[in-house]
Amino acid sequence: MPFSENNAKKPSLPEVHRSIKVPHTKSVWRKILAYAGPGYLVSVGYIDPGNWATDLAGGAKFGYTLLTVIMLSNLMAILMQSLCVRLGVATGRDLAQACRDYFSPRVSFSLWLLCEIAIAACDLAEVLGSAIALQLLFGIPLSWGVCITALDVFVLLLLQNKGFRYTEALVMMLVGTVSICFAAEIIFSRPDWGGILLGYAPKIEILQNPGMLYIAIGILGATVMPHNLYLHSSIVQTRDWQPTNEKRWEAIKFGTIDSTFALCFALLINSAILIVSAATFHFSGHQDVAEIQDAYQLLSPLLGVNAASAIFGLALLASGQSSTLTATLAGQIVMEGFLNLRLKPWLRRLLTRIIAIVPALISIIYFGEKSTSSLLIFSQVILSLQLSFAVVPLVMFTSNPRLMGEFVNPWWLKTLSWLVAIAIIILNAWLLWQTIYDWLFG
Repeated sequence: MPFSENNAKKPSLPEVHRSIKVPHTKSVWRKILAYAGPGYLVSVGYIDPGNWATDLAGGAKFGYTLLTVIMLSNLMAILMQSLCVRLGVATGRDLAQACRDYFSPRVSFSLWLLCEIAIAACDLAEVLGSAIALQLLFGIPLSWGVCITALDVFVLLLLQNKGFRYTEALVMMLVGTVSICFAAEIIFSRPDWGGILLGYAPKIEILQNPGMLYIAIGILGATVMPHNLYLHSSIVQTRDWQPTNEKRWEAIKFGTIDSTFALCFALLINSAILIVSAATFHFSGHQDVAEIQDAYQLLSPLLGVNAASAIFGLALLASGQSSTLTATLAGQIVMEGFLNLRLKPWLRRLLTRIIAIVPALISIIYFGEKSTSSLLIFSQVILSLQLSFAVVPLVMFTSNPRLMGEFVNPWWLKTLSWLVAIAIIILNAWLLWQTIYDWLFG
């Protein structure tokens, strides 16, 4: 049987657990609004600076062709995040707590250590993205920009003390900023809408072209962030549904609607990055653009719009800041869940940020600002290494009838989940091998 409210030992994120009321009404729209929020905190992981490089490179090199890969990767993400909702609502446990309950202490500790490394790697990418944006927009040196990003930890704490809704509102505002910026960039770049529609159609060419396949696997492999699985299974429990099976089914339904809609929003943003890159660089003879800094420098001259580069930088800053907020929150969830160790929230989040800031500063100071690209690639390799250790337990738990009770995955969902999990593992393993091979022999 699933966990009841009484036998869940300690709630995930106790300071905000069940803090958001769910209206007792038949109005579907009021319930949708009540459950809206966690999906957007998760969605920022799919539009973080670590994903920008693959989208920019894919658009610059191959035009609109890889839009179908972005769509496929988002469908996979929607499925995995729906399982997080199911686990959190049905058991009252987040993924980290479930691992601690059902694995041996040695295995649980190993999973915690791997997850902490992955969160630090992910936070490293977000910190670098924000620092690059500050440098591009305001001329702030990268080392100073990296330090400035630590301030958002205190912003998050201030907002969460006022209520979790304020944190959700800030992230939704930042995601909205990114979407508005890229809507403007699409207008400036005047893309070929017929070509865009064709780009979403599957093509055998992607499998036949080695360069195209490499970037496609990079997009797919970096899609599902491991810390998002832990994060989502926890923050879905901020809603105060009634402890009955009927209300749990309702929470699963509306929580899934929230995450699905938010990830569709992320699909549009990722598509917009690739579309702008394709329309601006691919068809103007700049197919070699892959760096964020290069894209920033070229946008305004190529589009003939002075504000284009600044808008691009603003979108990057909003993307990096929203992602760092959720990464530090995930760090707290993972430590509390795996180790049952509860530090003060400000201390836990500051530790997460320091772990990301220190290697970034060392790299920038000793190897120069050009090392940021290598650091971003390295962070994605670390994420690829850890992902299978989060995806497999998630699918395993939600397919376990003894744990989930009547909320267990039906046979079709179980089959689909395992197929997607295996595909994600294979794609990440291939991407990891190719990256290491390029480092050694490239």
